[in-house]
Amino acid sequence: MDKELRKHRFVEAFGIVVIVLALVRCAFPDISTQKSETAEVLDSIAVEAASVEVEPVETEPIEAEPVEVVPAEATRYVADGERFHRIKSVPSYKNAFPDNNDVQLTAANRWGVKPVKNRRDAELRKNELVYIDCSPYYYIDPLYSSIPYLTPRAAILLQDIGQAFFDSLQVKGVPLHRFIVTSVLRTQDDVVKLRRHNGNATENSCHLYGTTIDICYNRYKTVEDPDGPSRRQVRNDSLKYILSEVLNDMRQQNRCYVKYEVKQGCFHMTVR
Repeated sequence: MDKELRKHRFVEAFGIVVIVLALVRCAFPDISTQKSETAEVLDSIAVEAASVEVEPVETEPIEAEPVEVVPAEATRYVADGERFHRIKSVPSYKNAFPDNNDVQLTAANRWGVKPVKNRRDAELRKNELVYIDCSPYYYIDPLYSSIPYLTPRAAILLQDIGQAFFDSLQVKGVPLHRFIVTSVLRTQDDVVKLRRHNGNATENSCHLYGTTIDICYNRYKTVEDPDGPSRRQVRNDSLKYILSEVLNDMRQQNRCYVKYEVKQGCFHMTVR
């Protein structure tokens, strides 16, 4: 009985709702047309918009300059909650260090000594040249095609680059490293021997004048206490970026000319 009663009441309620809706529609006949009229207006607007022809705008293609990507690991170092200076590098090694041999040779002739014939001749020219050895700031590679002599002007430049490199490492929170010098003064005998197995070596080399230095950019010497803990490893690329910043500053200060040597893996520079 309860089930039939509930069904009967539902039918009654439904009938009442239908009657109410019918009365409302009779009293307000515009309600049923408002929605359809609105839809027609929107449809007409859409049709008109679709019919408008838009002329394509011709634009010249923009050629993006190649950018050397700096790894995220080399952008900054954070230690003990302190944020150090960012490692920026230079936008392009080729553009930042474009000074070819002819430009550097002019400076070498101006600031250098008369070309040294051989090692004996170099020993007799100590009033013009200074001996350089491994420094707290840089390391001298074993030299097979040059000897560790420079003019005083070039020796001061090398020392200043080393100090600036150390300062930059510290403000960026990077463990100290020494860069490596791979070539300095070449005698005329050295150039003759070098040209036998190195086709890129020029006869009139800037290295003959004691004004020119090659700094390797893909090898470095870590500065650490031999009895202390090992230093944190740093990518050579990160150190190269910092070194390039230092050399770029020196070049902008008119301290030197710099050429980025790809095959030799070095920054080739002459004091000015």
